[in-house]
Amino acid sequence: MRYGCSKLFSSVSSLLHRQVPLPVCEIPVGSRSYGLVPMVIEHTSRGERAYDIFSRLLKERIVSIHGPISDDTASLVVAQLLYLESEHPEKPIHLYINSPGGVVTAGLAIYDTMQYIRSPPSGGASGQASDIAIQAREILDMRMRLNKLYVRHTGKDIEAIEQSMERDHFMSPEEAKGFGLIDEVIERRPVSLIADIVGGTVKA
Repeated sequence: MRYGCSKLFSSVSSLLHRQVPLPVCEIPVGSRSYGLVPMVIEHTSRGERAYDIFSRLLKERIVSIHGPISDDTASLVVAQLLYLESEHPEKPIHLYINSPGGVVTAGLAIYDTMQYIRSPPSGGASGQASDIAIQAREILDMRMRLNKLYVRHTGKDIEAIEQSMERDHFMSPEEAKGFGLIDEVIERRPVSLIADIVGGTVKA
């Protein structure tokens, strides 16, 4: 498949500290398009090689999720995670999420792969009363399943989780840490991650 690149160029420093042109391309991902995506040109002893930015991040075991989580998004993320795990099972995978939420079942697919998800259920239904009742029970069952996952990962009791999940609940990073949703608030890239990427040791 060919991707059409626009004639937009910016100048960046390559890995060999030379100025190289950086083309910007439109690359479709699943049924969506990320619009203009930068291409990174890497210099090695074998010559030059171009990557789109997401492929370059994947090479460093970094997976990005942007926008609502759909079935297509989940399939893409799960495939990347499974590939990275099969390539180096012992190495960590860094997952960056910028999403308002999305399809619960799609999120659960990612959770089942990474044992990590923080998304409350939501939905709607229309049709005969019996059909709505069936979907309502399914939503309640899904909510209970997600609440139990929160209990498992936060250590909170089910009553506290149900109260927090009743409505949209926004937290600061510090509040999320206090609640048990996250382990740490990272404001700067860890030195160990830099060393892992460039190889060798890096002084703090």
